[in-house]
Amino acid sequence: MANTFKSNVAANIVTSGNTVYTCPSATATTLIGLSIANKSAGTVTANAYLTRSSVDYTIIANAPIMSGSALIAVGGEQKIVLQAADVLKITTSANGSVDVIASLLEIS
Repeated sequence: MANTFKSNVAANIVTSGNTVYTCPSATATTLIGLSIANKSAGTVTANAYLTRSSVDYTIIANAPIMSGSALIAVGGEQKIVLQAADVLKITTSANGSVDVIASLLEIS
């Protein structure tokens, strides 16, 4: 089994589902960090969810992020395991207001 650390980034997240990461086939992935940074002039809200078999499972919902700050949705003691074909998605209340960094460990 190969273990590969990855960092997926997404800039200018919009209000509809933005795919940040899709778990490859024959792979399990541990989401070890998820940072959502607000680069806009005002407070925005963000949602993070995992989609499995066309069903969305909420990680965070309508979490406020003040201007110039970041929300660490996953990190520290919290980890999330993704199975093959799972999709990590982010939405925000204002188009282009946030950037996302997801730190991952793929096990294949």
